[in-house]
Amino acid sequence: MQNKKTYTVEEAKRRLEAYCAYQERCHDDVVKKLRSMHMIPVAVDTVVAHLIEHGFLNEERFARSYARGKFNIKKWGKIRIVRELKHRNISRFNIQLALKEIPDTDYHKTFNELAEKKAGQLTGTNLFKKKQQLANYLLYRGWESDLVYEKINDLLG
Repeated sequence: MQNKKTYTVEEAKRRLEAYCAYQERCHDDVVKKLRSMHMIPVAVDTVVAHLIEHGFLNEERFARSYARGKFNIKKWGKIRIVRELKHRNISRFNIQLALKEIPDTDYHKTFNELAEKKAGQLTGTNLFKKKQQLANYLLYRGWESDLVYEKINDLLG
């Protein structure tokens, strides 16, 4: 039998305060972390309530930060951001607030720059294959299909 480190509720609170202070976390991340620490469900609820009460855990703040970061750093489109937030059980209301963090002008500018850069990197002579590669690249990153196909026709004819 393995020796499992056990934590008191107070120790768990301190550890999770540090965990949440380091980077924004969603409720799911915190609950998973507590379960990995072998905390019982009552203790999990107690620690989560403590973190919310003291401002360490805020789902709206997490969603907004997540959307900004993934858009600015990874150049993800709104579809991918929404999918990932839903995967983390973020409410529809908070997802809508998060998407408001991305200005439309920046969104279209980033999309155009990303598409043009990738189109310039594509090699080969088969036009159909180039279009498919560009479409796959942009769709995987969560950009809307109407934007993607319109841009492909503009860039590659």
